[in-house]
Amino acid sequence: MERNVTLDFVRGVAILGILLLNINAFGLPKAAYLNPAWYGDITLRDAWTWAIMDLFAQVKFLTLFALLFGAGLQLLLRRGKRWIQSRLTLLVLLGFLHGLLFWDGDILLAYGLVGLICWRMIRDAHSVKSLFNTGVMLYLVGLGVLVLLGLMAGDTTSRSWVPDAANLQYEQFWKQQGGMEAIGNRADMLGDNLIALGAQYGWQLAGMMLMGAALMRSGWLRGQFSLRHYRRVGAGLVLLGMAINLPAIILQWKLHWDVRWCAFLLQAPRELSAPFQTVGYAALIYGFWPQLARLKVVAAVACVGRMALSNYLLQTLICTTLFYRFDLFMKFDRLTLLTFVIPVWAINLLFSYYWLRVFRQGPVEWLWRQLTARASGVSLSNTSR
Repeated sequence: MERNVTLDFVRGVAILGILLLNINAFGLPKAAYLNPAWYGDITLRDAWTWAIMDLFAQVKFLTLFALLFGAGLQLLLRRGKRWIQSRLTLLVLLGFLHGLLFWDGDILLAYGLVGLICWRMIRDAHSVKSLFNTGVMLYLVGLGVLVLLGLMAGDTTSRSWVPDAANLQYEQFWKQQGGMEAIGNRADMLGDNLIALGAQYGWQLAGMMLMGAALMRSGWLRGQFSLRHYRRVGAGLVLLGMAINLPAIILQWKLHWDVRWCAFLLQAPRELSAPFQTVGYAALIYGFWPQLARLKVVAAVACVGRMALSNYLLQTLICTTLFYRFDLFMKFDRLTLLTFVIPVWAINLLFSYYWLRVFRQGPVEWLWRQLTARASGVSLSNTSR
């Protein structure tokens, strides 16, 4: 089967874009991921960096990746039940090991677990409309739970929002020390993440997967609509998403990132805006693909998309080594941390481009496919690329 290069490029954009926010999770305490005033104060430089990233990137690239994951599930349906279940179960195992042994920001476990539920819903959906509407409903349920949590939250400042000096010192210690101390803490975080997945985030993740599958089934993610359609839809959705999110960004700034409002209630506009902006970004890529396809860097980004799993894990390997082994953790502000993104992107691009000149798949993708075939009992000769 001929690859959809545009889809590979969109996936590459998602993987590279995720690092714009993950770099904070690598280089700063866990509390800093959502709260720019995590140390109880904030510089103007930090505030503006947070605001710009919140408007254009925060949640958006994760949402885009979830959309594409659902699209991938739609494409996998032809390979059958055993192949899909084996593939997703192995992803769950990989995510568990990644989250337990390497980094507490893992997303693979969540995607695998939710995917094991969603693929059946995708398979059994009677129409594109019902599949898309179900996705919208699930996403809105997750948003509703988020708002409910905000209404139930108290006014007491949470240590997970503004950690004290002892907590910061301990987090720095176990992340840089590693060993069983770090594994124990990552295990606790895995448990917390699974609770959050079941209570709130899993609904949104499932919703985006179903919407992505619907867009693939309709032909929208195959590029079967006109360039004018993609351009108009893309511009409209991006502007709509920004219009929803911008007031919440301003309010969080005005409220000095107060935990009661900013940890829950003012997260909701961003989460609501993310699907609009995400689909808008994808639409703009499809709409301007004839122009983009002429650029050499676009081919390299598409290679990153073909090796998405390998590149995601490579980002973890590079960043945990830099920040935890070379004593760079909590040494830089948000803007300076963004400068680390550029060389990591360069490694992703060069590694993917030159690897795929020799091999058909990324190293982790190849291993995943081989293990899936063994686990499912399905011969690789019976499956196409």
